[in-house]
Amino acid sequence: MGDFLSDAYFWTKSLHIVSVIAWMAGLFYLPRLFVYHVEVVGSGNETDDLFQTMERRLLKAIMNPAMISSWIFGLCLVVTPGVVDWSLVWPWTKGISIIGMTWFHMWLAARRKDFMSGTNTLTGRRYRMMNELPTVLMIVIVFSVVFKY
Repeated sequence: MGDFLSDAYFWTKSLHIVSVIAWMAGLFYLPRLFVYHVEVVGSGNETDDLFQTMERRLLKAIMNPAMISSWIFGLCLVVTPGVVDWSLVWPWTKGISIIGMTWFHMWLAARRKDFMSGTNTLTGRRYRMMNELPTVLMIVIVFSVVFKY
């Protein structure tokens, strides 16, 4: 299996990067949709239904598959011989940050359900503040992987 993963390294790495880009796009965009949903749209009207459709499709058709493929290709890279040196700090900071991104993804999915049930209590300001979390995590991940400290 190690030989196959080594031979497929550049394919795996490329697919991992593409998946992460798609996932990050969703992690940045869905909270923005929530901001506009709270501040402009409100609930119980046609535009509310439209926003709920956009939010559901973004989460189900783009973000969920991108997160899953990011994890799959990332784990393939982790088990590829010679890719990760566990004695260094970077794989641990990246791993913790990925768990944070996954938590944020799940938090967004829960907030979408709040909009669906009409029980959202968060403000646009709160969604704006939470929107900074994936940016911070992305910075930690990129610097960890590039510098490999």
